Amino acid sequence: MYTDPSGAFRLRKVKGRDLSASWVLENPNIRDQPKSLETVEDSFQSLELREKDENRSEEDDVQYPNLLSMSPVKLKRQKMRQERINLRTAELLRQDKEADDRMVSAAIERSKSFDSTVKGKYSIWRRDYENLNSDSTLKLMRDQIIMAKAYANIAKTNNESSLYDSLMTQSRKSQRAVGEASSDAELPPRALEQAKTMGHILSMAKDKLYDCPVMERKFRAMLQSTEDNVNSQKKKSAFLIQLAAKTVPKPLHCLPLQLAADYFLLGYHKREENSKEKLEDNSLYHYAIFSDNVLATSVVVNSTVLHAKEPEKHVFHVVTDKLNFAAMKMWFLVNPPAGATIKVENIDDFKWLNSSYCSVLRQLESARLKEYYFKANHPSSLALGSDNLKYRNPKYLSMLNHLRFYLPEVYPKLDKILFLDDDIVVQKDLTPLWSLDLQGMVNGAVETCKESFHRFDKYLNFTNPKISDNFDPNACGWAYGMNIFDLKEWKKRNITGIYHRWQDLNEDRTLWKLGSLPPGLITFYNLTHPLDRGWHVLGLGYDPALNQTEIENAAVIHYNGNYKPWLDLAISKYKSYWSKYVMFDNPYLQNCNINE
Repeated sequence: MYTDPSGAFRLRKVKGRDLSASWVLENPNIRDQPKSLETVEDSFQSLELREKDENRSEEDDVQYPNLLSMSPVKLKRQKMRQERINLRTAELLRQDKEADDRMVSAAIERSKSFDSTVKGKYSIWRRDYENLNSDSTLKLMRDQIIMAKAYANIAKTNNESSLYDSLMTQSRKSQRAVGEASSDAELPPRALEQAKTMGHILSMAKDKLYDCPVMERKFRAMLQSTEDNVNSQKKKSAFLIQLAAKTVPKPLHCLPLQLAADYFLLGYHKREENSKEKLEDNSLYHYAIFSDNVLATSVVVNSTVLHAKEPEKHVFHVVTDKLNFAAMKMWFLVNPPAGATIKVENIDDFKWLNSSYCSVLRQLESARLKEYYFKANHPSSLALGSDNLKYRNPKYLSMLNHLRFYLPEVYPKLDKILFLDDDIVVQKDLTPLWSLDLQGMVNGAVETCKESFHRFDKYLNFTNPKISDNFDPNACGWAYGMNIFDLKEWKKRNITGIYHRWQDLNEDRTLWKLGSLPPGLITFYNLTHPLDRGWHVLGLGYDPALNQTEIENAAVIHYNGNYKPWLDLAISKYKSYWSKYVMFDNPYLQNCNINE
């Protein structure tokens, strides 16, 4: 069977004279048998035992018609050899089938636990097994496109302009037909016809251009080019993800503007605050939230109050910046948490927080750090890759991120306080944390090290003797986001002084990069009490493969990472844990088009 130049299928007879002289025909009486075969036949007929063999069975004559002249001994050996071959073949087929069955069963079991919603069209194994050849046409067309590009390049080199144009035209048509399809069902109706047309063009190209060494070199060049392109796209993707993660979406920009406008227009800025005595009552449960995100802070407060057994005993201390102070205050004035007390403060009102007292504030105001962030002639973050890009995060320039090291100064009358990040969701009553025995430690936190991950050597520069002489590189890291702090023990051990000393030593950023976790690990080294992991589950902002049961059973879940739940980047299967605490029917959210 072959295809003619028009693409139609044709049949061609193969006659005896077309066969090789080394072939042996099963039926020696075929008229078209080549002369060489007749000569072989005559040589067999010359054997004396050919006519005298009476022990040969009729079955033998059928099975070995070309061995009629063979002696009984040779014939028996041939039969036994053939039987051994058949038995061995059957045994190998059986073993192969058993191995295939085991592999298929293992793959099916593995595919059941694989989250296809995350990997999208790349998790096709289970679909292939359940629906055989479900994307055979799609795979064929993708392979044809690759072959067409290779042949087109060779055709261009060989000045085969007509063939080059045909290959490129059909390649573009096939690419349009494939589009974003992930299975045959998603292909257009004429896709198979396009595959046949492409097959005809490729057949012509193969007849004219195929040369194994040339094709090998071409495919290697294509592979190298594709790898370079993938690396480039990864860098661009890292840059765009960081940009999308740190840019405030339009609805979230609208919300504080609407709230701030009404705060002053409706006269809420003239109202007196109540329940001031609760703000310093150590018999109550106090929370510290430092954020400039109104919507995120509302979710933290709403989820905490909803699961609290005695909401009236919970006091929330929210600190924000000057830009968002009016909006944050307005939100909780018109949407007060049921029974709980809330206090919103402006970080600019903390007069003691100045560059002469605060090391990091002095560093943030330095010309060198401003150049690192804002100068256009600084080496490109995109060129340096995603590892350096994450340190261009604007949060590192905000004192709200470093205020956690000054809790006793912010709340001098409190003995204990629970620190919460604004990208967490509370799912259980947190009051047992205040009765935990921290065993003389200052910080209660969930440890994050698993095997070699998240240990001190991942955050600190142990090539510097100031670090290597004072800390264990294998010490276990812990998480910021939900931390219970004993402020009395904090003052006794002068934790803020320790933080200042190490921050001064790192002014040239040689001990660690920017951020609050590395100095936190140093400051609370050997002063952190590990909490049960069920209190705090992390990774919902970057890891799509977390254990669903652990998430649902956790007291606090943390969207640490770039994929915050209020962004379009959010991991879809985790978003509902956050969105169910958002008041989507609120007029301010509706006016700003913040929808579920």
